[in-house]
Amino acid sequence: MTASWLQLCLLLLPLLGASRGARNFRQIRNKIHRLRETETFRSFYTRVGFPKGALSYTPPAEGYITQPLDHFNRRNNATYRQRYWINEEFWQRPDGPVFLYIGGESSLSEFSVLSGQHVELAQKHRALLVSLEHRYYGTSINRDGLALEAITFLSSQQALADLAAFHLFISQKFSLSRRNPWICFGGSYPGSLSAWFRLKFPHLVFAAVASSAPVRAELDFTDYNKVVAQSLSDAVIGGSAKCLDAVTRAFRAVDALLQAGNGTQLEKDFSSCAALQGPDDYAQFVSNLADIFMGAVQYNREIQSNNVQQLCRIMSAEGTASVYEALRKVNQVYMDSMGLSCVDNSYESAVKDLSSTEVNPVGVGERQWYYQTCTEFGYYQTCEGSSCPFSPLITLQSQLDLCSRVFRIPVDSVEQSVRFTNEFYGADHPKSSRIIFVNGDIDPWHALSVLKNQSRSEIAIYINGTAHCANMSPSRPDDPPSLREAREEIAVHIADWLKSARRELGGS
Repeated sequence: MTASWLQLCLLLLPLLGASRGARNFRQIRNKIHRLRETETFRSFYTRVGFPKGALSYTPPAEGYITQPLDHFNRRNNATYRQRYWINEEFWQRPDGPVFLYIGGESSLSEFSVLSGQHVELAQKHRALLVSLEHRYYGTSINRDGLALEAITFLSSQQALADLAAFHLFISQKFSLSRRNPWICFGGSYPGSLSAWFRLKFPHLVFAAVASSAPVRAELDFTDYNKVVAQSLSDAVIGGSAKCLDAVTRAFRAVDALLQAGNGTQLEKDFSSCAALQGPDDYAQFVSNLADIFMGAVQYNREIQSNNVQQLCRIMSAEGTASVYEALRKVNQVYMDSMGLSCVDNSYESAVKDLSSTEVNPVGVGERQWYYQTCTEFGYYQTCEGSSCPFSPLITLQSQLDLCSRVFRIPVDSVEQSVRFTNEFYGADHPKSSRIIFVNGDIDPWHALSVLKNQSRSEIAIYINGTAHCANMSPSRPDDPPSLREAREEIAVHIADWLKSARRELGGS
């Protein structure tokens, strides 16, 4: 490895950010994306023994495969170039297994084949490591790909067909055979893809690990904020009943000011970039505040200044003038951590952001992902039920309106798409085999995943005290015992299945 390559990595990592005008959860997701890149960067260099070991290191191979834009209509000759990464460092030729890391709703980098539990397992089992960036994300998109007429080829079904074509490409490139069993890995939406790839293409994929995989599509995802409420009161991660009560009362105080038409006070107290212009902006405002807590729960322990313990310490602090003042402080701490001078609460600004067809080759693809929620999954995190600690202004209708405004997709079409997705994949009863579903009890997305063993080889691992995709990160000395045990259980199943593969597929 050259010094210039290292310098380039160090320069690029801090730039994987979001614009100032994004909603708070978009800011959080993009920061998590950057932090995970940095964490895998550090983990990799610790493993190779930087700087001495890195001098002889050969970077993974980056390449592009030409894919049909529409796998299901061969009369459509349009194509796009899809990015992949290959790491041969551990592979034992010719019969070593293949570990596939599946990309999702953000750009992919070389660290997808350099760090993480799947890489640790690949080192143990002498596997070839490959990863594939999801179509329409990162650089795997045509220049006009985000236009309304072009984005219609973005779907999980097309993505699975991409994976099948990639399987053939890699098999031909390395002269693979039945003696090279494939195991796929993914987390969050890619976790669902990992399970679905095994479900729909069992002749290609021998086994799958699906981490934090919301395999059940749901239009009105009310359970998300039920889990957030439970987590804010969970003493294991620094929550408490007092904290949850303080958060609930603080949002009631905000709602009271909105109902009284006192938006000016809220604009000042919570550093709004502009005046709140009516109900749509009010909903955007309370959503931004709720995002701080939702993000802290979903990604607990990943952002030092925005985790459950930190927020509950502020909300429950003795001597605070009021829960409203505590909420103001939470907002300020969040802004400071994100480098924001104000918060964009404009609904029209959100519509403008999602309507932009400019392709961004790094970070999270917000327009693309919202399109997928409108056409496949729903997943709208609402707050109209009594168990939600935030504002009832966070409604299903307010989120469905974006499908209509941005993509011209009517509400009944969204509902039909969600039903079809569950029929097509089997929701949280997929009826497959050799899949490990891994979830943390803090992660709100576990409510849409598989939490109980479905069969002898459809296995559910439920981790106490962990959040979204925690098991996928590189092992660390401060990992809680429950996480270490879960990783060991995953490793045992992978080892057993690879032994079975050698027997079934004719390997040595």
